[in-house]
Amino acid sequence: MSFKLTYATMFEPPAALHASFDAAVERVRAQLGGRYLLHIGGQDRAAQHYFTKTNPANTQEVLGEFAAATPADASEALKAATAAWPAWRATPVSERARLMRRVAELIEERVYDLAAALCLEVGKNRMEALGEAQESADFFTVYTQEFERQGAYDRTLPDDPLAGWASHNRSVLKPYGPWVVIAPFNFPLALTAGPTAAALITGNTVVAKAASATPWAVRLFADCLRDAGLPPGVFNFLSGPGGTTGAALIGSPLTAGVTFTGSHEVGMGILRTLQSPPYPRPCIAEMGGKNACIVTERADLGRAALGIVRSAFGMGGQKCSALSRLYVHEKVADALAAQLTEQMAALRIGEPTRREHWLGPVTTASGYEGYQRYVAQLRSHGARIVSGGEALREGPLAAGYYVRPTLAEAPLTHPLWQEEMFLPILMLHRVDSREAAMHLANSTPLGLTAGFYGSADEVEWFNGHIQAGTTYANRPQGATTGAWPGYQAFGGWKGSGSTGKAIGSFYYLPQYLREQSQTVVE
Repeated sequence: MSFKLTYATMFEPPAALHASFDAAVERVRAQLGGRYLLHIGGQDRAAQHYFTKTNPANTQEVLGEFAAATPADASEALKAATAAWPAWRATPVSERARLMRRVAELIEERVYDLAAALCLEVGKNRMEALGEAQESADFFTVYTQEFERQGAYDRTLPDDPLAGWASHNRSVLKPYGPWVVIAPFNFPLALTAGPTAAALITGNTVVAKAASATPWAVRLFADCLRDAGLPPGVFNFLSGPGGTTGAALIGSPLTAGVTFTGSHEVGMGILRTLQSPPYPRPCIAEMGGKNACIVTERADLGRAALGIVRSAFGMGGQKCSALSRLYVHEKVADALAAQLTEQMAALRIGEPTRREHWLGPVTTASGYEGYQRYVAQLRSHGARIVSGGEALREGPLAAGYYVRPTLAEAPLTHPLWQEEMFLPILMLHRVDSREAAMHLANSTPLGLTAGFYGSADEVEWFNGHIQAGTTYANRPQGATTGAWPGYQAFGGWKGSGSTGKAIGSFYYLPQYLREQSQTVVE
């Protein structure tokens, strides 16, 4: 079986992968400092103002200058998407599918360069970055296959039982129109690519806005769509501030629907805006998580420790699926904590493009400052720091946003049990039963992912009681992280999602469509 890169298989890649990535890093570094434009109506466009993006691993290194889109640019992009929509929705499914597959091919051809840019821009290690780039291509492939498999959601229904008449009925799902995609900073490429692929194959046009912290990868993604030959205006790219440019997109009457990935607070604001007059519009919002893992006294602790470390600290805990809360049976808590501490001490931290480093910096200055604030809060509210708790300010790490992964045992009264920190901080609490652990795991308004380590006959109990949209049991590859299109659906319950439908699932594409019931009498 040839190697297939996913988040579950990324831990033992072939040597050729590393050689190709190293070559890509050299190519990408040679291009640092460039100026990156907007893409509107099929044309790359200059902006009045630009902002500088630096490398979080070395804040003295400038990655590039990026266009700061204005509300006027947002309006122009939506007008272009609106103008392009009638022809795009009328384009035969076979032609849309051909173009989507061409986008996937271009992403795969550029996968190493895209991953190198992600390393430099986001700070994720090479395997996380390669995974995100490959995942982006897979979204275009998987969603195109699913749309074709479903016959473009055009269904013939039974004729009405009328004597003397032929009354034919159909149900057809049709696209909404210009769709806005707002990406987060942590997965800028994949969480732009997935919604974009879904919106485009179903016949919508797209305006995508990158997070201000990570515009580079999304601009490189926009190049793939441009070079694939999509008609002008079908896909448009903006970079710029969310408070003005993003707000202009959300508030525009031309916006037919929105896919947003980010915080619960911002997502709820978008939902409320789109439910206001003149009529409600769809919003697919994934709004973070405060993800829990339960470890019973019957767990394989070696497997649990490996999966917990990977999910709590991978990519600096900056995944919406990252493990944040750990509830462990008191009989095995000391043994598990010892294994976690040992594995945490062995983590290699440093320049994320280098093969030997598992953990790079956190992505933003605000995250770096937030880590120090949260550690101080842990210490001042009765928690015990088991391991970590330091910002790394010496040697080559002093130039970047490096922090040490942290494990803290905390009382249930600690306020951080309810706050999504989005950093490599894991809180542990001992319980006397699996039922107590389940009660605590479900005591949150969010419900994105959850993990479990216990005996095989406990797994059904876990899945039957946990309030989360994505669950993993006895998984060493990651306690709460690692979904991949075509293998696992990914979505949240409660305050973690607005639709109850998951990314990459059988039910995802219909969210970009509205149903029309057609009756024709002959």
